[in-house]
Amino acid sequence: MSLVSHVGIPSPKLICFDCDSTLSAIEGVDELARMRGPAIFARIQSLTRDAMEGVLPLDQVFGLRLSLIRPNRAEIEAIAREYIAQIEPTAQATVTALRAAGWTPAIVSGGYTQAIRPLADLLGITRVEAVSIKFGTDGSFAGYDENHQASRTGGKPAILRRLRQELAAARVVMVGDGVSDLETRDAADLFVGFGRYAERAAVKAGAHHFIRSLDELSALLR
Repeated sequence: MSLVSHVGIPSPKLICFDCDSTLSAIEGVDELARMRGPAIFARIQSLTRDAMEGVLPLDQVFGLRLSLIRPNRAEIEAIAREYIAQIEPTAQATVTALRAAGWTPAIVSGGYTQAIRPLADLLGITRVEAVSIKFGTDGSFAGYDENHQASRTGGKPAILRRLRQELAAARVVMVGDGVSDLETRDAADLFVGFGRYAERAAVKAGAHHFIRSLDELSALLR
């Protein structure tokens, strides 16, 4: 017997995707850092790797990276275009197929909302849980939403629990490549590790399933 919500409507099946190195090949923050020259790029890339592999907690890394880069509006818009240019090749067909099978897709990312939104629109994904960048009237960097759960360690599990309750979801699946995604294992009914662009040992070992192409999801979730 299928689960139903309190209003008598069948509860949705919710599938949440990380963005960077999952829906798109790039790590947006690394590409922003590349705009600041080799020294900053190397520093940011190291911080990103340490965060994604669990060497440093995201809390220590998130604000530091932004303080080093200070991305302006035009640069964030450039990353938005790059996300689309390097979209995972099966992402559009996979999201379409999952939606047809009754899944509600969402993006849960430690990336930046304004950069991710155009990719989400292309994929037909309405809900994006990411961190908004603040800009001055001239488009210069003016900070970020420090209160968003995705900017800190343990944030993604909290987001999944919140979405499960908000949507009265009968089943919740998370797909991602990093340790911050692996943290959702106990908050989701299924955690699927993703390794097309970055195969992380801890994620591969801890995932319920591990895939290298998003089009493997349809059969896995059937």
